[in-house]
Amino acid sequence: MSEPERPSSSPAATLPETETTAVLLELVRAGDTAATDRLVRRCLPALRRWAHGRLPVRARGMVDTDDLVQVSVLRALNQVGRFEPRREGAFLAYLRRILLNAVRDEIRRVARRPGGEEASEDLPDCAAPAVEQVIGRETMEAYEEALAQLSDAQQEAVILRVEFGYTFPEIADATGSPSANAARMTVARALVRLAEAMDGRR
Repeated sequence: MSEPERPSSSPAATLPETETTAVLLELVRAGDTAATDRLVRRCLPALRRWAHGRLPVRARGMVDTDDLVQVSVLRALNQVGRFEPRREGAFLAYLRRILLNAVRDEIRRVARRPGGEEASEDLPDCAAPAVEQVIGRETMEAYEEALAQLSDAQQEAVILRVEFGYTFPEIADATGSPSANAARMTVARALVRLAEAMDGRR
C-alpha cells in the first residue's frame, strides 16, 4: 500500500525537498549565504510551531517567542562548524535543544528583574504544547532526563513525532529510515524505552 500524501498543514509540508539538510549545512559551513537563507526558511516553521506557548505570559512583554526562535537559529548557525551534518531530524533536535535553553534563560532573566517572581522553569498556564498536554507539566523534567538516555536516532524519532507532529513518512525522510513503517517501529520502541526510563526515575 502506498503512503498517504502529506497534508498541507503538516510541519514539513512547506520544506523544500531538492536539498537535504546535510547538503545545506555543508554549504553553510563553506560560507554560502544563500544556503543559510534556505536552511533558515526550512527550519523556522517547525520551530515556531514547537515554541508556540512555551514562553510564559509574564516574559512576553520583554521578548517575543518568534524572536527567541530566530536568535536560537542564529546561535546554531554560528556554531555550525561544531555540528556534524547528518539528517534533518538531527538538526531539528539540535535546534530544539538550543531553543529550549533560550526559553529557560529568558524565564530566569525575567524572574531576576525587580519585583519578578521566583525563578521557575515551568511552562505557561495556557496554550500548553502537545507534549505537556500528553504527559503533564510536572513530569517535564523526568521527560527531558529520560529523553537524554535514548540513542540519538530514538531521540530524533520521539522529538519529531511527539513534539513536532511529524507523520511517519516525514519521520522516515527526516531520519533516513527506509520506510514509514520502519519509522513507526522506531518511534514505538523509543516511546517504550522513554516510558521505562521515566518510570525508573520515579
